[in-house]
Amino acid sequence: MQSVLAIDSGTTGATCLVIAADGRILGRGYREIPQHYPEPGHVEHEPLDILTCTLDAAREALKTSGVTPTTIGITNQRETLVLWNRHTSAPIGRAIVWQDRRTAARCLALAPHAEDIAARTGLLPDPYFSATKLEWQLSHEHVARMATDGSLAAGTVDTWLIWNLTGGAVHATDPTNASRTMLYDIREHEWSEHLLTLFGVPRAVLPEVRASSSDFGRARGSLLGLGIDIPIHGVAGDQQAALFGQGCWEAGQGKNTYGTGAFLLLNTGREIGAAGGGLLTTVACDANGAPAYALEGAIFVAGAAVQWLRDGLGIIASAPETQSLAAGLTSNDGVYFVPALTGLGAPHWEPEARGTIVGLTRGTTRAHFARAALEAMAYATVDVLDVMQTRGRCNFERLRVDGGATENEWLMHFQADVLGVPVERPDMAETTALGAAGLAGIAAGVWPSANAFLGTRKFRVFTPGPGAANAQRAREGWARAVRATLSWARDGR
Repeated sequence: MQSVLAIDSGTTGATCLVIAADGRILGRGYREIPQHYPEPGHVEHEPLDILTCTLDAAREALKTSGVTPTTIGITNQRETLVLWNRHTSAPIGRAIVWQDRRTAARCLALAPHAEDIAARTGLLPDPYFSATKLEWQLSHEHVARMATDGSLAAGTVDTWLIWNLTGGAVHATDPTNASRTMLYDIREHEWSEHLLTLFGVPRAVLPEVRASSSDFGRARGSLLGLGIDIPIHGVAGDQQAALFGQGCWEAGQGKNTYGTGAFLLLNTGREIGAAGGGLLTTVACDANGAPAYALEGAIFVAGAAVQWLRDGLGIIASAPETQSLAAGLTSNDGVYFVPALTGLGAPHWEPEARGTIVGLTRGTTRAHFARAALEAMAYATVDVLDVMQTRGRCNFERLRVDGGATENEWLMHFQADVLGVPVERPDMAETTALGAAGLAGIAAGVWPSANAFLGTRKFRVFTPGPGAANAQRAREGWARAVRATLSWARDGR
């Protein structure tokens, strides 16, 4: 039986699926990845935790499936930077996660270069991306010395996994991940010598860039509990993988993924979209896995706000609890939560913003906090979508969605209400992993074409209900809360 092992190494956990050619999930594994917050604004992972959790999840999925996969597809949290010794494969310190803000001051100082950076990379100078993370690491003498003597290797999480799966034989990434580093020229499709010079990055430390649907070497079977090595044929950053998994291969098609953050992508085909208004231009995939372009709006905190309610405040025991709490209120009673816990992304791009809660009274309960966290995901999505429709010169007649938070029925109904258009949730919410499987499986012949890969996908449709008018009017309160957040950040400089 032909099948694909899909590896999805995300920010909070690693999910691995074994997906058959007919679309059935034959096996599943998951491991939570520990997070580290050594200082305010610093977010880190242990690279060996990323690797161990991913391998454990993969072995679990393979064991429960009872099959040997034809190929492997990898998708990953983007922008997170990992350094290691290419001779020993030992990591150099912790990985700096995409949420990390330690280089905010440096990014502000890059303002004179912002136009040039945007023209080359489609990105804005922001700590979100990998370039200033790598520059910061190279400012340490021992790291700079390793770069000079040729022992330093760098990469995003996909590159770290490929390196270890292949026993150090392959140091590679794909265009979707490369386009998130702020070092890759998306027009020339190569590392930019100009930007490497600007950030002081030696070309030799960076991986080779290979097509998203192509040969990335062979994973050692011994690492996966298998008797044979398995080829890796697909790699993409998580949001581009989700776009592919949703079947958004043509210009004008888009989706939103609700994970730790939320990410809207609009495929613009062979044309580089009109970035601006808080939107980025990034590299995506066409139906064959070849490079295409997309507009992207990144909301830094979505599901992470619910996680904060659970782990930081302790006012909920689990994320699903927010559904019943929110449904138990007839309105938000004027309580809004702007979860700028790591700054604000699109459409504002304010790295100094911090979380704001407004409208509290003696009658405020934990249910209001839960509802406000869910509403924030929906309102922020509409804010980005408004700009995206203008910049992309198109109208969404529906929004396809995926990610863990889409399991929250209350949120999906509210999202449809505040958008005013249907929201379509696929029968398989883990579209990120599915996209990685598709890129690998099409290259390996598991599916003869992209359309065959989509097969008989089904969607649950959430249509705007009687509360749509009230939900859309409540955006005025959200807008006031966002203005308060931005004002505080800018006045504090």
